[in-house]
Amino acid sequence: MTGSDRQQLTAMSAKGKAAMGVETLEVLADRGYFSGEEIVACEAIGVTPNVPKPLTSNAKAEGRFGKQDFTYLPDQDVYRCPGGALLRHHMTTVERGLTLHRYWDRASCQACPLKPQCTPSVERRITRWEHEATLEAMQRRLDLAPQSLMKLRRKIVEHPFGTIKAWMGSTHFLMKRLKNVKTEISLHVLAYNLKRVMQILGTGPLIAAMRA
Repeated sequence: MTGSDRQQLTAMSAKGKAAMGVETLEVLADRGYFSGEEIVACEAIGVTPNVPKPLTSNAKAEGRFGKQDFTYLPDQDVYRCPGGALLRHHMTTVERGLTLHRYWDRASCQACPLKPQCTPSVERRITRWEHEATLEAMQRRLDLAPQSLMKLRRKIVEHPFGTIKAWMGSTHFLMKRLKNVKTEISLHVLAYNLKRVMQILGTGPLIAAMRA
């Protein structure tokens, strides 16, 4: 594979669907896989992604309102700010192939007592991607899940992943080239699974099952 994790969500989801022989699939991944384009592409192939959005803005870290504090009202095509003002659509641009809509209301910002908590600029501007509704629907799924999906992921995925990394020295693969690395990681996974079965069932039942 080439590129970072952010370019792998659709490809790995498609492989998972093919391996399982299913028409639809729900996928859970960590923040490193978050990409708006990849999430939309997953929806197009019958995959329902659940990927938490990384907080890349400095606003929250600096004690100001984040974009999540602004509510989009689709019937009016405006954003409602924490102060109650409506930020209207002013312009649409295309950046790096993405169609982005910009919303602001300078007059309301200038008169707003919450402005110091919002922006050091003349007015607060909110950017909305043309497929933002897909990302918002995904965030609602994460928010409404009966238990934290990311906590569930840590229980299912992070334990074996962390254990295998510890066995490997938490640094790198010993082998080089994809074919050799695939063999190396397959042996690590096999060893992990065998150890887990021995801990859960015991050595005797495992040997009996293998002989059967």
